[in-house]
Amino acid sequence: MYARICGGNVKVFIITCILQFVLWIWFLGCTTTYRIRNQILVGGMGVKSAEFVMLCLFSFGLVCYHCFHSVGKWILSVILLLWFIVQFFCHWYYTIFGASQEKLKGYNECFQDTIRIIPISDKRLIPDLYHIVLHILILLNIVCCIRTM
Repeated sequence: MYARICGGNVKVFIITCILQFVLWIWFLGCTTTYRIRNQILVGGMGVKSAEFVMLCLFSFGLVCYHCFHSVGKWILSVILLLWFIVQFFCHWYYTIFGASQEKLKGYNECFQDTIRIIPISDKRLIPDLYHIVLHILILLNIVCCIRTM
């Protein structure tokens, strides 16, 4: 079955599975807090959050992808694409086009204790390390999902 999923390319299938697993584990940090030493990578929002709902949707998409590939690939693709669009408009839209002082202040306060590779700005919204990696992982999963169609 898996040979059919990736057109017989086992290497593509293995890479796809690894990226799906890494994204799932990475995003789990939105419900549980991940720390590196004493620094917060991401503060978990718990199971009563929109992040947990998204984790459940992604999990559902993964089950569909692996158990019912002919329709599951479409379900997972839609979930990943919608997830990326939401993330874009929550983060990168304001990085590219700017944010109001109120939005910028709220965002910077919410993520003030998280690990950053680019310092906080007074003019632009700058995603923290966790969100930069999350967005890259979502994009890589979209590419892998499309590649198996």
